[in-house]
Amino acid sequence: MDTRTSPIRQRCAALREELARAGIQALLVPSSDPHLSEYLPGRWMAREWLSGFTGSMATLVVAADRAALFADSRYWVQAEAELAGTGIELVKIATGSSSAHLDWLASHVPAGATVAVDGQVLGLAAAQALRSALDKAGIVLRTDLDALTAIWPDRPALPAAPVYEHGAPQATQTRAAKLAAVREAMARHGASHHFISTVDDIAWLSNLRGSDVSYNPVFLAHLLLDLTGATLFVGKGKIDADLAARLAADGLALAPYEAAPAALAALAPANRLLVDPRRVTLGLREQVPAAVTVVEAINPSTLLKSRKSAADADFVREAMAEDGAAMCEFYAWFEHALGRERITELTVDEKLSAARAKRSGFVGLSFSTIAGFNANGAMPHYRATDAAHAVIEGDGLLLIDSGGQYLGGTTDITRVWPIGQVSAAMKRDYTLVLKGTMALSRARYPRGTLSPMLDALARAPLWAEGIEFGHGTGHGVGYFLNVHEGPQSISKAIPDANMAMEPGMITSIEPGVYRPGQWGVRIENLVLNVPAVTAEGQTFGDFLEFETLTLCPIDTRCIARELLRDDEVDWLNRYHASVRERRAARVTGAALAWLSERTAPL
Repeated sequence: MDTRTSPIRQRCAALREELARAGIQALLVPSSDPHLSEYLPGRWMAREWLSGFTGSMATLVVAADRAALFADSRYWVQAEAELAGTGIELVKIATGSSSAHLDWLASHVPAGATVAVDGQVLGLAAAQALRSALDKAGIVLRTDLDALTAIWPDRPALPAAPVYEHGAPQATQTRAAKLAAVREAMARHGASHHFISTVDDIAWLSNLRGSDVSYNPVFLAHLLLDLTGATLFVGKGKIDADLAARLAADGLALAPYEAAPAALAALAPANRLLVDPRRVTLGLREQVPAAVTVVEAINPSTLLKSRKSAADADFVREAMAEDGAAMCEFYAWFEHALGRERITELTVDEKLSAARAKRSGFVGLSFSTIAGFNANGAMPHYRATDAAHAVIEGDGLLLIDSGGQYLGGTTDITRVWPIGQVSAAMKRDYTLVLKGTMALSRARYPRGTLSPMLDALARAPLWAEGIEFGHGTGHGVGYFLNVHEGPQSISKAIPDANMAMEPGMITSIEPGVYRPGQWGVRIENLVLNVPAVTAEGQTFGDFLEFETLTLCPIDTRCIARELLRDDEVDWLNRYHASVRERRAARVTGAALAWLSERTAPL
């Protein structure tokens, strides 16, 4: 292929012409939208459209004479393949939160030049870091321009799917109660108003759901609360009259989606506005009049929704049981069909999704299924396509990371299965990952422990062998909401007070080993923070521990038994006994036989 005619090169060339006309030397393109979402509607997939890189997270910089994409280790193999021939350099960074693109701009853009970024999709906290770095380098920052408008003629429109209500019994708390709790937090901050842009916060607070973002049951909206009422800024026609009346009864008025900036601009000097600098964009923040007092703090709803109630937890357990039954059905079919039928990574996605679709309360997948055989499993965010996928045959390891959205919860699970003969090296990696999963799953820790402090527990068995993985060990999970949720993060993130572990939080535990070109191993369960029973007479405060929610066997055929201690074997056997007990009533025939075989004591 003549790379000079590639669509990506042509798009970058058109962009450079547009930037030159505006007197701009470089454009920063983050992977974000006006709501700072992780997964984006098509209209704001600018980084993907301009670079050709399809991963969910990266930062693109296009300068006059070069371009660079900044991506962490989850995406290196994928990015190298997708950027080939585009003229865009891959800059490998340690984590998604790296500021390497700031250093790159300071060193590649001359002093006195101008760097642009669309302030409507740039987070306020990120904008502060960007402005500081460019000021030090003598570079001018411009944030009032969407430079892609002129060169993206078929840019997607805003999504128009309807919004619906998440009702009882799965919605265990009323809208009115949630709004009251947020207003109590506003009062503690001395705020008369509170502006929210993050779509999962809005969905949780309003007990509404939608389908504007793939896999996450959310909808595009902004929300402005005062001490007695609230305005929901949402697309015209997305909420029908009956639902609008119910919202009005709870003090929620509707306004056009595009009217949110004007509402901020109309705030009175006497108002005190609460905003979360990590969850609002620079463009929206700049609409607030200078005379208005702005209080910066985490969205109260972010903290509230992270702490699932006892009733929520019961519905999550039910969703996990349904999800586990679906996986039982799929894996029974898979092991029987292996070697008899042609099975590809795409087949895995198709059959597993179909098994989930039959379960009670199922709404959709919680993310695109990752089915990676051998070398494909070494890419943590791999996705098979019609154009590029592997046939499941021969020897090796098959990694499957999948999840579902249910009315009563969100699931996310990773398992690795042996195909044909498994080498001693594969078994060693698998067992070390399993030891990491178990070490963290068995932890007890004081309530309020900052979640990043727990990260090393899962890494220790791997570190002891000189092995590391490049992603976080665990992310928060929503309640029929986003599969990735804050504020807690079991990772190497620099902790802050909002990451404190509290009862009711649901988090993943998912250490891994990835050997590029060979295989990948990741074992993931979701866990719930629950009170731990401590010895009588202890005076060291409340402790928490994890209840493992995920109900699916962990394959024992890949285990190097000599690497496990007796207490680890005991934990695994007890986990499998629980899986067998809680799932047996939901499956029959071949699925029940498979469940019994795969949960046999080690």
